[in-house]
Order: sequence, then C-alpha cells, then structure tokens
Amino acid sequence: MVPLGGENDTQNNFQLVFFTFAPDLRCRIQEHPLLVCNFENEHCLRGRSTSVYRDGDVVIGGLFSLFFYLYYADIITLQPLEESVMALHIPNSYQNVLAFIFAIEEINKNPHLLPNISLGYEIHNFIFSHWRMLESSLTLLAGQKEIPNYSCGRERKSVAVVSGTSWAVSAQIGTLLELYKFPQVTFGSFDPMLRNSGQFPSLYQVAPKDTSLPLAMVSLMLHFSWTWVGLLIMEGQKGLKFLSDVTGEMDRNKICVAFVKMVSTVLVSYVTLSNERIILTKEASQVNVIIIYYDTDIINDVNYNIEQYLLTGNVWVTNSQWHADMTGKKFILSSFHGTFIFLNHREKISGFKTFVQEANPSKYPEDLYLTVFWLENFHCSFSVYDCSLKDCTPNASLAWLPVNQFYTAMTDWSHNIYNAVYAVAHALHEMFLQQAQWPPMENKEVMLFASSQLHPFLKNIQFNNPAGDQVTLDDRKKLDAEYDILNFWNFPEGLRLKVKLGTFTPHVPRGQQFSLSDDMIEWATGITETPCSVCTESCHPGFRKSPQEGKPACCFDCTPCPENEITNGTVDMEQCVKCPDDQYANIQQNHCLQKSVTFLAHGEPMGKMLVGTALSLTLLTAAVLGLFVKHRGTPIVKANNLALSYTLLISLTCCFLCSLLFIGRPNTATCILQQTTFAVVFTVAVSTVLAKTITVVLAFKVTAAGRKMRQLLVSGAPNFIIPICSLIQLTLCGIWMGTNPPYIDTDAHSEHGHIIIMCNKGSLTAFYCVLGYLGSLALLSFTVAFLARNLPDIFNEAKFLTFSMLVFCSVWVTFLPVYHSTKGKVMVAMEVCSILASGAGLLACIFAPKCYIILLSPERNSVYSFRHKTHFGSKSTERIF
Repeated sequence: MVPLGGENDTQNNFQLVFFTFAPDLRCRIQEHPLLVCNFENEHCLRGRSTSVYRDGDVVIGGLFSLFFYLYYADIITLQPLEESVMALHIPNSYQNVLAFIFAIEEINKNPHLLPNISLGYEIHNFIFSHWRMLESSLTLLAGQKEIPNYSCGRERKSVAVVSGTSWAVSAQIGTLLELYKFPQVTFGSFDPMLRNSGQFPSLYQVAPKDTSLPLAMVSLMLHFSWTWVGLLIMEGQKGLKFLSDVTGEMDRNKICVAFVKMVSTVLVSYVTLSNERIILTKEASQVNVIIIYYDTDIINDVNYNIEQYLLTGNVWVTNSQWHADMTGKKFILSSFHGTFIFLNHREKISGFKTFVQEANPSKYPEDLYLTVFWLENFHCSFSVYDCSLKDCTPNASLAWLPVNQFYTAMTDWSHNIYNAVYAVAHALHEMFLQQAQWPPMENKEVMLFASSQLHPFLKNIQFNNPAGDQVTLDDRKKLDAEYDILNFWNFPEGLRLKVKLGTFTPHVPRGQQFSLSDDMIEWATGITETPCSVCTESCHPGFRKSPQEGKPACCFDCTPCPENEITNGTVDMEQCVKCPDDQYANIQQNHCLQKSVTFLAHGEPMGKMLVGTALSLTLLTAAVLGLFVKHRGTPIVKANNLALSYTLLISLTCCFLCSLLFIGRPNTATCILQQTTFAVVFTVAVSTVLAKTITVVLAFKVTAAGRKMRQLLVSGAPNFIIPICSLIQLTLCGIWMGTNPPYIDTDAHSEHGHIIIMCNKGSLTAFYCVLGYLGSLALLSFTVAFLARNLPDIFNEAKFLTFSMLVFCSVWVTFLPVYHSTKGKVMVAMEVCSILASGAGLLACIFAPKCYIILLSPERNSVYSFRHKTHFGSKSTERIF
C-alpha cells in the first residue's frame, strides 16, 4: 500500500486513501514499531487539532514532519472504512518539537535576551504530499484553519518559521513564503543550492557547512586501509553533490567505488506484503564497507530492507541523518550494530534532558502527538466522557522509553532547531534595541511589525549559544563542520548506544585532522577484528601491481619484481625500484643490501687452485730445464738446437708465473703487467716453437739445398725469429699502452651480492690485435710443423711440435667464445686457465717424450744407439747435430 495524503484538523475533512486488503492486516501493522495503531479510540483523536499554539508577545512558527493518517477501503464496495492508522514518520522526530519548545521557554526565562517580551510558538505538522504541502504554510500565514484568499485571524502572527526544508520542498513552500518576504530558518543539513540559486533570499540555514564530510569519511577509509567501498545515496540535490564530492575524494586517495545505489526518498509503506524490493543483498556480499548518505528526515525503506535480510557482515558508515530507531524491533542481531556515524560536533545543551523528562500531556494538553505517545507507551486509555487520558502508568516519562522509541539526547537536527530559535530571538533583540529609540507605540499590548523587518538582522546575526557553540546565518562566514565519530552499539539486545570514538577537524593540518580510538570499536555482528575491504589483497613487498583490464584501479594482479628490483615496505606499489649498482636485492626483494667487494683472491678455492697449478707447472718446467742442463751433452737434448730448448723452457716458466698477475686484488701496475707480460712471454714461446720447427725443416733440407742452406743452419738464422717476432709484439703492446691501457674496473652485475674488482682491457681492439698476432704465430708454427711431421729420424721433433701447436691453438680458439660468455671472476679465471693450459700443452707435447727417454729409457739416449738406429734410417740425420 502507498500513503496518498495526511491528516486534517477536523473530523469531517479527513483525506480518504483507498486500499484493498484483508482486515487481518491490521495485526501486522500494529507489530511494526513505526506505526501507531488506534482503531477503537479513533473518535477521540479525530476531534483534536494537530497544530499546537501557545501565545506570546511574538510568535515563532515551526513546521515539523510528525505523522499522517492512512485509511482503508473495503475490497467489494471500495468504500472507505471508519478504521484508520496513524503512521509516524520517525518517533524521534518529536524530539525536534521538544527542542523547539525548550529553546523558547529557555529564552523566556533569560532576563538578558528579549527582556519583558515573551515568545510564543505555533507548531504545524508538515505533510509530504504534493497537494497538501502548502497547507501548513498557508495556515501559518493566514492565521486560521480555513484558508481564505487573504490574511486574517490572530493579531500576533508568527514573525518567522523554523522548518527542515529541503530543496524539493522549498520549490513549493519557499516560493509561497517568499511572496511575503517571510523569514524561514531551516534546521536541516546545509544545502548550498538553497542560497546559490538566489531564488530564496528570505531563507536562512542554521546548520554548519558539511563540505568536509566526504573527506572525513575517506579519512576513516584510509585509517583502516579500506579501498573497496560501496555507496548508497539518497536521491536529491545534496545526495548527488555528496556523490560527486566523495567519489572525487576517493579517487584522490586511490579508493575505489565498488557500486553506487541511488535510492528514492519517496515514502514507501512498511506494511507491504511484497518482498520484491531487496536492497543491497547482491552488492553487499561483494564488499565489506558501505557508505550510506541520508539527506532527509523522512522515513524510507533502506534500513528496513537491510534489517529484514539481516546483512550482518557489513560495516556501515553514515551521516547524522541516519536514525537507529528506523531499524524496527529490538533485534538481537542488528545489521547496524557497529555502524560508524559522522555527527556534527556540538557542545552539550544543559537542561534539555530534564525538560524531556518533565514533558507530559498534563503540561502540554494541546499537544496531540504527546497524547498519542502516552496512549501507546504507558498503557493509557481514553475516558468515554471527555476523551481525557486515564489509567496511565504513574509518573511516566519519555525518558523511560527505550532508545528505539525515543532518544533523550539531542540529535543533530535538534541542535539546529535550538540554534534557529536563538537566532530569531537574537535578531528580534537587535531589532527591538533599535526600535527603543523610536517613539513609543500607541498600543503596547500588541507588538505589530512586518516580519520582513527581521531580514537585516538575521543576515548579520552572529552569537554564541548558551552551550558555547558559535552560530551564524551568513553562509560566507560559516565554517566547515567538525565531526564526532560515533559507534552504534546494539548489544545487549536493543541497547542502541552511540559511543564517541574520535573526531575529525577540518581546520587543522592534514595529518592532524583525524583521530580515532581503535580499542573502543564494536565491529559489526560476526566480525571479531578489523575487517578488510579490498578488491584485491595487497601486493606484498617484492611484488608490484599489474592492472586488470576493464576493472577499477583497486583490482589488480601481483607480479614479481624483475631481478635486482624491489618494492620496499610500502604495499601495493605500482613500480619496482631498481637497486643502485653498489647494492643488490635480497631474496624477498624488499630491501637493497650493500654489495661486498670481491676479486679473484688467493685465499678462495678457485684462486688457491689456480695458484697451485701455476706454481706446480712452474716447478715442473724448472725441473725439466734442470734436467736438460744436466743432460745437455746427450743426443736427445742436443737435438733441434739446445739454445732454443732453453729459451722455450724459460719462456714457459715466465708464462706460468705471469698467470699469478691475474690473481689477487688488482691495481694499476698489475692490470698493465697482466696483458703486456702475457703477450710478450707467449710471443717468445710461440716464436721459439716456430724457430725450432724451421730448424728441423732446414736440417733435413741441407743436403738438397746445398751450400746456401747449410750456411743458414750453421749461422743460427732461425734464432733471429724470436727477437723479430717479440719486437713486433712489443710494438703492438706499446701502442696499446699509449692509447688506452688497461685500468681498474668494477663489475656489479656478474655475481649476485658482490662488486667484483677486475682489470678492464682498455682498448679491446688493441687486445684482440695482440691476441690475433699471437694466434697468427701459433697458426704459422702449426702449419710448418704439420708439413715436417713425417721427416725421418729418431729425434725428429716435428710431430711433437705439431701436437703442441694443435693443443695451443685449440685452447685459445676455445677461449674466445667462452671468454665472451662469462663475466666477473669466472672470466678472469678462464683467461688464467687458458694461459696455464696452453703453456702446459707446449711443455707436455714437446718435452715429455724427451724427459721420458732421459729418465726412463736412457739406453736410447746414447751415440751407439743413435748410430745403430741411423744405420737403418736416413744418413741425412747425421746433419742434425
């Protein structure tokens, strides 16, 4: 069923609303706490006026939404039945009326504000119905119940009206009141549209600006790291403005909107049997935190549906217009338990609670609403004779009622009403102070003045109320509201307390605006610890956010950082940070650690092995040299030129020793000596091999070539090959050292966690020229030895020289690709290994057979053996000596 209208003041002028349903529905209506049902006593209520009037020198009007009547039609005849239901908008809305009366009575007792002038009031129930919305306003202006097309009635009319007008309502009643320049002070939440439009210059807003509410709510989200939040917004200008502001603030702080639900503020009946409207049941399951923004005091079905489907796993964040009493019965499990409420900060008004406790029908007999309250809550009944209350609970008080039926502490709007009345009183006081200088009025019993005279004073009024709060009606002087952050507690059953947890102050530096006592929080039912509300769990250090296509920024994948890149302690980083060259990423990739300096040291296993090998080969070469010196007179040693053998052994010893220059901490001297020494001594060794090979060839060609070839062999011409080849290599090294010599360098990438100190080759071109020249000599020696490998003789070295150069060339051909594919200490070690391997190849292939004969087969190393062997061989071998 849908309400189509409201109450009237006389029995014969009730509005009829037609409904068709079974009469037993009344029982279910009576079970709902937001509906007051009185069928048997309806005749006593119909004769009562819903307006409340108390006389005074000056009267202030008040328009408050309190209740309306619902009527039912018979199913068959469709005729309205006599039975009706009085439906309350919000039970706690009556607190607005009490705050209004309390402020007026407090001002009347104040000797310093409007002295000798009493304030009266008239209160009308404001009906949210398009065809009856103007009724209370016209009654206020005309001064009587039946509304003619002129103003008449009481001599003392209201000079201003206090109402909770919103933009939609102002479009109607504001336009009417504006015709008479009638001051209207609204107690609803601040609406910039009411002033910015310029349509209602006679309208004033007493509430502070709430432009900082979006920032306050977002600060709560940031405090708990909630980045996935749903929005439930009441339709209207303020709702749309809040939606724009809060989404903008969320975007700036990287908080994503999971969903947006716009809910109509049109009153929907609570007695419907349909369950078609299920609000948030789907969306709420996808998000843990939901913001609800209200911009009206009219009851709606949002809270009812949330409670009906018991959405207990969500955290609700709302503003001061949310009412706990809208949740219906005293639910043991309340969907709104643990709700965060942002309430405008107010100082406590002393005396209000006592005033509420003393308010009763006998004190205010003209108040129909108070009578209904007593009738329904304190077991009263109407007397059949005069419709007076009887059999009520003795000494009953509104303070006895549970908080879901009446809240004794001042609400946000009650504070605004209190300040609105004081604003009008201060404006009247200033106006009367000016009028005191005018000639006395003829009739002091009646104070007649145009209500429009109040405008100059209302526009400039600024004062502190009795509690100390600053009040101004000038929008330009209003400050953003400070907020108290309340936590709604419903345990024990129906407790419904609002406990202050913290504050938000927009007038202080950004980092100091928000404060909250986390240890006092009561979370929603079913939540035992701080809930998490994110679309995707945070990326831990070592991972970065990777956006998901087509989804909000809060929905992402976590991708591991590349090698040597980190994300530090801050979660959800979008980019990994590369560690500096002197640092490296730890295993978790969340910190950069300082690299340790290292090099191919003597003490490490690889260094020890290479040093040991180099020294062993050096000693072995020295031993061979000593063996050759000792047996220098034997044929095997004298074969193929003794001097060349000594030169080769000495150069090989130097080759093995030069490898030690590559081991240990590099310095400038060792970096230069490494390459020059290596190049020169190996050039000497290879050129010596070439000289020995040419000597062998010449020895076998002496008989054929004649006298000229013999002179070359006897003169020792092959020995000149060594200095000539070495001089060329020295020239290349000199050019290298003069242009771009080797230098100390660091390698921060080859070995994880270490910075390797090593020698940089300087000019790679020069290095490869030196290496290429050495390779050319080796290739030439190999070619010559290969061609002479089959020359006959027992002591012919050609075969051994061929093998030695084959090993030498194989080592260095293998070295080049391996050298380029390795880095750091391994690259240095590879060069050392190549030096040792090539030198060892020369030593083994050339001298091992001779050492074998000298040490193990001495009988083969004699002149007799030699002559016996050569008798069967070529006679030309005699020329070898």
